[in-house]
Amino acid sequence: MDERILEIIIEVTGESSLTDALNTDLFETGLLDSLGVVNLIVELEEEYDIIISPSELEREEFNTPSKIIEVVKAKAK
Repeated sequence: MDERILEIIIEVTGESSLTDALNTDLFETGLLDSLGVVNLIVELEEEYDIIISPSELEREEFNTPSKIIEVVKAKAK
């Protein structure tokens, strides 16, 4: 599951080096913006049949690949 979530993050950001940098802040590095977040959420929701409401997440809870993986895993239970 972790690998597939990371693949989706890489597809949305276009940054393959994230495989080795799971704690990279995607917003600070400019890899993710508000439109990117929407695209990422849509992809994750479709892949895992979950609902992620942007309003229920603080930016700090969804700003690195490792945090995104944890959010998706928690919702997919």
